[in-house]
Order: sequence, then C-alpha cells, then structure tokens
Amino acid sequence: MTYDPASFRPLTFHDAVAGFSEGRDSPRAYLDRCLETIAAREPVVQAWVVLNETGAKAAADASTARWKAGHPLSPIDGMPIGIKDLYETRDMPTQMGCEAYRGNFPKRDSALVRALREAGAVILGKTVTTELGQSHPGPTTNPFEPAHTPGGSSSGSAAAVAAGMVPAAIGSQVGGSIIRPASYCGNVALKPTQGALNRGERQGLSQSTVGVHANSVQDMWAVANEIARRAGGDPGAPGLFGPAIPPAARRPARLIVMEAEGWSLLDHPSRRAFEGVVDALRAQGVQILHRADAAAIDAFERAIATAKAVTATVCGYEARSSIQNLVEAQPDGVSARAKSRHALAMKLTPEDYRAALLERETMRRALAALAPLGDALIAPGSPGPAPEWAGDVPGQPLAPRPTGDIAYNAATSALGVPAVTVPLMAVGGLPMGLQVIGQPHMDAVASGIARWMQETLAPVVM
Repeated sequence: MTYDPASFRPLTFHDAVAGFSEGRDSPRAYLDRCLETIAAREPVVQAWVVLNETGAKAAADASTARWKAGHPLSPIDGMPIGIKDLYETRDMPTQMGCEAYRGNFPKRDSALVRALREAGAVILGKTVTTELGQSHPGPTTNPFEPAHTPGGSSSGSAAAVAAGMVPAAIGSQVGGSIIRPASYCGNVALKPTQGALNRGERQGLSQSTVGVHANSVQDMWAVANEIARRAGGDPGAPGLFGPAIPPAARRPARLIVMEAEGWSLLDHPSRRAFEGVVDALRAQGVQILHRADAAAIDAFERAIATAKAVTATVCGYEARSSIQNLVEAQPDGVSARAKSRHALAMKLTPEDYRAALLERETMRRALAALAPLGDALIAPGSPGPAPEWAGDVPGQPLAPRPTGDIAYNAATSALGVPAVTVPLMAVGGLPMGLQVIGQPHMDAVASGIARWMQETLAPVVM
C-alpha cells in the first residue's frame, strides 16, 4: 500500500459525533468498523499485543446509550483508543514488549487510562512497544510498506492509527518515540511539554513524556485535553495549558528552521521535500528564518549539536538501576540489544550525569532566547522516511538503530518542549512528517499552527 497523501483517507472521530447525536451512526457501529479493519490488516501490520473486544463492545454500547440520551461524557465519548503497552490497564496485561514481563497483569489503570475511561473512551487494546520502550523492536511493520519499520518505541500506536484501526492511540517519548514513528506512519501526533500529561506509574525518567497519535489535530487535542482535565500532569508539573476545545487554525508570522543533528543525514529527496514545504509556507506569507539569519539561532543550533549524546547519558543513567534489577532477576528475559545498551549505561558516573544535565540546561536557555524571533520552530520529524528493517542477521553485529534515528527528536526531548507532527511530505511512497516545535507550555500554539498547516498546505511528494 503506497502512501499517496492526495488519496489517503485517514480515520478520524471528531467528524463522526454529529452522526451519533442525530442517530445516523453510533459508537458501537464505529467500533465495529474499527474491528473489521483490524481483522483485515492486523495479520501484516501486527500493531496489537492484546485486544479486549468484549470490554470494548460493552463500553461502546454504553456510549451509544449516552449519545442517544443526549448526555455524552465528553467529546471523545465512544472513541476507540489503543494504549501503548508500557501503561497499566486493569483489564489487560502490561508486558512492555519484554519477555521478562510476559504475563504481567497488575489489574489496575494508569492515571491516563483511568482519565480516558472517565471521559467515555473505549479502551480497545494494548499496542506494541519496543522492549521496555527502548530500541529492541517488536513485530509491528510499517502500514504502507511491511519491509520498513514503523519506528519506535510507540510502534503499534503509530501503525494502528495509520492503518485506520483506531482514530487515536497513546504513545510515549524519551528520545524520539512519539514524533519519529508519527513521521514514518503519517500520523498527527503531540509530544507535549514535559510533564503536561500524567504518566501515572512511569515517573522514573526525567525526559519521559506521554502523548497522543491521531489523524487530525482535533482528535489529538481532544484526547490530550481529556487526560489533562481529569488526571492533570506529572507530580510537580502544572499540566497541559490550552483551550478545552481544539485550538483554532493559526497562521504563523515567522517560523525558525531547526537543523539539529539530522540536517546532514537528509537524503536529496527528503531535503527537497522539506524545502518544498518551506517554499509553500513562504507562499502563504510566512517568514522563514535559518541559523544564518540571527546569532541567537546559530547559538541554539550549536547548543543542541550533542542532543543525542545528552539524551543517551541522561536516560541511560536514570534507568540503569531498574534495568540492572531486571537483568539480575531474569537474565534470559532481556534482549541482547538491551543488555548491550545497559552495559554502556553502567559505565556512566555521577559526574557524567551532571555534565549532561548542564548541557541540557544550556540547550533550554538557548531555546528561550529564540522566543522573540519566531512563533515556533519547524523541522523534519525524522531524517527521511522509514528505513527498511528485516531483522537482525544471525552471526552479525546487532543493528544500532533498527527503528530509525532520533536525530530530529533528541533535541526536543531534551528541551522538554511541545512538538506536533503533521504528515506534509511523501518520499518514495512513504510518509515523512514535519514537526512544529513550541516554547514550553505553548502546546496550544504549536497545535494551532499544525492545524493551519494541515488544512492549508498541500503535501509535497517526492
């Protein structure tokens, strides 16, 4: 299934609710259509770890009754949603893509899952994650070309949305796990300001952020907002700022191009696709600034030049105790790739961690200096479309990046700022996203700009 943005018809929810109110459609009928798509596409896409069809049908029937009575619980009442298998669900196991957690069934809801249920959402199943949300891939394939990766670690969430199985799914990001798979799979996705959405039990990493994959800014924001208004943000964080309804489309006056570590990795077609979007923005009267246009932008680019290394040090150091416990308890339940990564983390010292934190703070100050210069930053969501992935070759060294490169995601993860992906490019028959990056807590601004782009700009095809 080659990706053609001109003919691709993504599954959305916000435009279905009028039919629920008027009796022309129902949440149960909507769910049944999702289940039909899953039955047709799941054998190849493999986005799901487990489905709870019985529970989902009961929830959809209850939602149908509420819509019929004119008393929906929220704008997402009846929306089928997939939950990344890092987050606990009371009615399904949470196995984290890791053999050591096979059969793990806490029988409790993460704060965000509880919030979604309270909003009337239909929790359909658990989506595939890479092992422990790190780099070892699961079985999920790219919905547009099975020989290519869907990205990671939110592999199943991105693929399920792209394949039309659900209109939205929950993902999470530490280095690039929301934005990169969204770019590879043609999703709209929000990696919010750090801590804006409550991660529930997963509070161990200072860059871990929960977010939303969808096919429209309207659905993306509605899901994020319902989590925020019921569960708030992480402990110590003020939560998501913005309107209760999806932000209106917002044409920016000035945008700053973020080159980051991915600029040199873009192949010629991908660079031309991104430049085509930039040209389209200029044609709409948007001023585009590059690093050569202002000393502050150049200083920012120099500050984020080591974002991948900073992210690796910070996250490796913060995770090493929990991974060490797991490796010691179940050495055969953790992949060789995870063990190799953990061995590097165990060599880190407190001084290494402090130095990385100082670099991260320097990055954040450099970003703050850009606030007067532009409404937001833009960049590719990934350094090209999804690469091929056929699996590790026995007897050969493990592939270093089987789910793709985080060169365009590490900086925004370390900065802790909102990033919204928009599917505005197609390269070689595969999607490639553009990300809109805001200052901290400017999630609504970035989302409004992303919505304007999605509604105004024609995708660039290379």
